[in-house]
Amino acid sequence: MSGAVDLGFDVFDADNHYYEAVDAFTRHIDPSMRKRTMQWAEIDGRTRLLVGGKVNRFIPNPGFDPVARPGALDDYFRGRSAGDDIRSAFGELDPINPAYRDRDARLEVMDRQRIQGCFIFPTLGVGMEEALIGDPEAAHAAFGAFNRWLEDDWGYAYAGRIFAAPMLSLLDPDLAVAELDRVLANGARVIVMRAGPVMAPTGGRSPGDPLYDPFWARAVEAGITVAYHSGESGYGRYAVDWGESAEMEAFRRSPFKAITAGDRPIADTMTALVSHGVFHRHPGARVATIESGSEWVGPLLKKLAKIHAQTPSSFPGGEDPVEVFRRHIWVAPYYEDDIRGLADALGANRVLFGSDWPHAEGLAEPTTFVEDLHGFSNEEIRAIMRDNALALSGPAI
Repeated sequence: MSGAVDLGFDVFDADNHYYEAVDAFTRHIDPSMRKRTMQWAEIDGRTRLLVGGKVNRFIPNPGFDPVARPGALDDYFRGRSAGDDIRSAFGELDPINPAYRDRDARLEVMDRQRIQGCFIFPTLGVGMEEALIGDPEAAHAAFGAFNRWLEDDWGYAYAGRIFAAPMLSLLDPDLAVAELDRVLANGARVIVMRAGPVMAPTGGRSPGDPLYDPFWARAVEAGITVAYHSGESGYGRYAVDWGESAEMEAFRRSPFKAITAGDRPIADTMTALVSHGVFHRHPGARVATIESGSEWVGPLLKKLAKIHAQTPSSFPGGEDPVEVFRRHIWVAPYYEDDIRGLADALGANRVLFGSDWPHAEGLAEPTTFVEDLHGFSNEEIRAIMRDNALALSGPAI
């Protein structure tokens, strides 16, 4: 494995991860909510995660010990090797590294990797909301407990370098605002939500619905960044109409679901935020899309431009939706994407470097991301590899 690339400066990684402790959802859960949220159970000799009383298969190995090596799927995602047998593609598993669960051990690794700071996101947590959408009270209890665990083990701005993102859900607007206020009071600098419509029992809503304006207003007032990270978006429910299973398991998707549940949730969500007026009503809002790639951006901007040219008044305030997108949304591309094309579409100041470390589908050495920045100036490289995300880690000016 090659070492860190010396760029002449330390980088800011917008997509780092931890592997959750086994009690991440249970340590602080109200005892009365245990059976409605997360539990561990022995079933047929295997330790399984129950969510809402059902076996959850979002992560096949939710205990994470052993776990795949960072970057193990690099060749697979670059299209250099087939992954029909995904288990063999992962290769040999290792005992879990302390840096995946301990913040001081993580800082030592970051020093070696030449990482000045990072946003750090859940691995298991981004797949849990869908299993609880029929019980908003349980969902909010689960994520509230999760965020208290996160405060215990990682903190929200540890050493001014590790910026952990609490998980938020909009299933119940009032509970969402209450939890946002609580994590802000405890120092959160970035929050994370799942892409897709808000699927409350009363039916689906756009996250741009004015019902959620108090939530967006508080986020803007605090100057924080709202991140949408890939995970279980719930788009499997639409696959049922095409004869597919609704169940999602990471790395085990049919070609149909790989396409329909790949970047469509994030493209639809960003479309909703723009066209339903979030940025018009909350002009200070900052949104980052993480681990959702960028191949969807160009086609979406083209569609937005066409519809605006046809019916300008259909967008809030008659604003150009492409310019609204460029002003408010930052995008972390996959390293195998056309990053030059993304920068040309949005501006290099809206492109974020994210390595997905230590996941198998990420980079073994985060700074090697720069090797995919073809045709970029030194100033653009510095912006992408550090300055853009660094600016998002602090309050909006």
